[in-house]
Amino acid sequence: MYRTMTFCKHTICGLFLLGLVSDPARAADAFQVKDNAGKYADVIAPDGKPILRYMYERNTSDDAKTFDTAKVFAHVLADDGETTLTKGAGGKFPHHRGIFIGWNKLKQGGKSHDLWHVRNTVQKHREFTKTEASDTNARLTALIDWIGVDGKPVLEEKRTYKVTAQDGAHSVIDFTSTLTAIKGDVELNGDPEHAGVQFRPSQQVAENKSAAYTFHEEGIDPKKDLDLPWVAESFQIGDDWWSVQHMNHPSNPDGARWSAYRDYGRFGPFTVVKIANGESVTFRYRFRVTKGKSQDREQLQASFDQYSPKQSIDQ
Repeated sequence: MYRTMTFCKHTICGLFLLGLVSDPARAADAFQVKDNAGKYADVIAPDGKPILRYMYERNTSDDAKTFDTAKVFAHVLADDGETTLTKGAGGKFPHHRGIFIGWNKLKQGGKSHDLWHVRNTVQKHREFTKTEASDTNARLTALIDWIGVDGKPVLEEKRTYKVTAQDGAHSVIDFTSTLTAIKGDVELNGDPEHAGVQFRPSQQVAENKSAAYTFHEEGIDPKKDLDLPWVAESFQIGDDWWSVQHMNHPSNPDGARWSAYRDYGRFGPFTVVKIANGESVTFRYRFRVTKGKSQDREQLQASFDQYSPKQSIDQ
């Protein structure tokens, strides 16, 4: 049974409710969500180790910290509960961080807002709206303001990370983002290298250049072929190999082009989308994380088939 916590608007009340979810008595047999107030929130697996970390700190005390905290994202943690399989701030392309979303040419109000590099824009966590935890999964949902070059929000985002236990996988992470135009029409634009929903592995992968990709069919050219259903990537961190299968839900907007060829490992789809004022668009993706090199194509396809359009959308 889920334990569902809906947050009131006041920070103290929200944090109190979030703390209730992380009942230590449940640590041995169920997922938990635990907040480190103002910095990050952990999804903790039934073994008591963090498995996903939602990074939402906003620190403007100096220029470096302002940039380092200008984008919310999620780290994926290894089976030791400490090593991050994903990259945070710093390193090669410091704006690439974990599981993240952004567009470098977001057009609104006659201006272009770069919500990818976030040098003069911000994705700012506003509040948690709900967390749920059960024996088999946990999720957290947050509201995030996308603030443009003039310091005003251009989009409101409702973002959910859901982590599920699944046989044969280290973790299965469902990412859902609903973007709502709140100050006029918005166009999400850019290119596959600077926009979309992306996964960036650890900085170690940029140093060892170990990233290798598997596609759903032989002969796929991600620079030409559109709307790939999934792409899998293997990479090495320390002595271990890990794999991530990035799945594109069939309900997503058409026309996605994938970046899935960089040796440092950032990969994901990009789509041009127009959102009328007051309207919304929703993006849904699944990240299946396994230890070891990628499974064969048939096994990967079977995992994707579980993420089918016939299933109800549970976000």
